[in-house]
Amino acid sequence: MSAVRIIVFAKAPQPGLAKTRLIPALSADGAAELARRMLDHTLASALAAGVGAVELCATPDSYDPAWRGIGLPAGIETSGQGDGDLGARLARAARRGCERGAAVILIGTDCVEMGPPLLAAAAAVLRAGTPVMHPSADGGYALLGLTRFDARLFADIAWSGATVASATRARFDALGWPLHVGATLHDIDVAADLAQLPARFLRGLRETRAAGAGGSGRAR
Repeated sequence: MSAVRIIVFAKAPQPGLAKTRLIPALSADGAAELARRMLDHTLASALAAGVGAVELCATPDSYDPAWRGIGLPAGIETSGQGDGDLGARLARAARRGCERGAAVILIGTDCVEMGPPLLAAAAAVLRAGTPVMHPSADGGYALLGLTRFDARLFADIAWSGATVASATRARFDALGWPLHVGATLHDIDVAADLAQLPARFLRGLRETRAAGAGGSGRAR
């Protein structure tokens, strides 16, 4: 299998919609701006990996006014996540990609460690016929790559808990499928995670961070 499709799951980077768990460490506007920067970084990394088509699977749908003014790089395909919990939405996208004859890489925009080399390496594993996962430090996964689809990988998973990766690995075992497990990565979900971000992602957000936390001084 040579075709690999990267499917990026993302919310529209609008105040009150994206990265709300970073409030009040960041203001609502600051959290939305950070979400925009992380979206831009992820899409650029996916394109630069050069492994195949890149699809933004958006919520709300990409034609919604929430996406107005959010420019996307040339060559990005778009789709809507649709209804249901995260498992239902991931399953829908994975099934669609596999039915098109491609291996699929499912990622979000929360992990800035996921650059082009990591994505290219994951695609190489898939092309060799082996599914791949990069767990995240919080117990979830930052990347899941599939060569074929089975709905059981996404059903009845406690998506908000710390057992997502382990439960998913158990599903692979039950299916008798191999799984390559890569390095553990770090998502940026809550205020404590901001320490994991390179400074360039927070540049210009420090003032809104202080304001969102109730401070009045300039950040050092």
